Amino acid sequence: MPTSAKKIIVLDRDGVINVDSDAYIKSPDEWIVLPGALEAIARLTQAGYRIAVATNQSGIGRGLFDMNTLNAMHLKMHKMVAAVGGRIDAVFFCPHTAEDQCECRKPKPGMLKMIAERFEIDPEETPCVGDSLRDLQAAAAIGCIPHLVLTGKGQKTLAAGGLPEGTIVHADLRAFALDFLSEELE
Repeated sequence: MPTSAKKIIVLDRDGVINVDSDAYIKSPDEWIVLPGALEAIARLTQAGYRIAVATNQSGIGRGLFDMNTLNAMHLKMHKMVAAVGGRIDAVFFCPHTAEDQCECRKPKPGMLKMIAERFEIDPEETPCVGDSLRDLQAAAAIGCIPHLVLTGKGQKTLAAGGLPEGTIVHADLRAFALDFLSEELE
């Protein structure tokens, strides 16, 4: 088990923490938290885990919103998490579209590699929570433990199959936090 300072959980954003939309989340007003998500992050924070968010944000590359808008969405997220006693330590995002063929856009593991380097963590001891196959594929590519939540695109992801080996399924972020923390106590 890593030292307390190096315990981290990586979360996808859209569909895990907040409501997702096929039309993209383009403003702070459209950023709507999922039930129980803030409390789950607070519970994990209070248990000694650091939280990093890894999110594809191709809306920037598509010109649907700019960096100021993305920063405003993340400020809203940070404030809402803090209001219930939680903390998000870092937000990593990819602003590129799939056509850019960058290394940071999930399912490629570039963002997760950056998180592992910045926080000096062992990926094999790091849970990554997402709602899409690409979240799980990025996690598996660097050896993280993939966790699928059934919010956002999660139901469709589960139904489509082809999940990376060892993927653990949870109803939502709240269920992940409860399951994960109860396992840690065993």
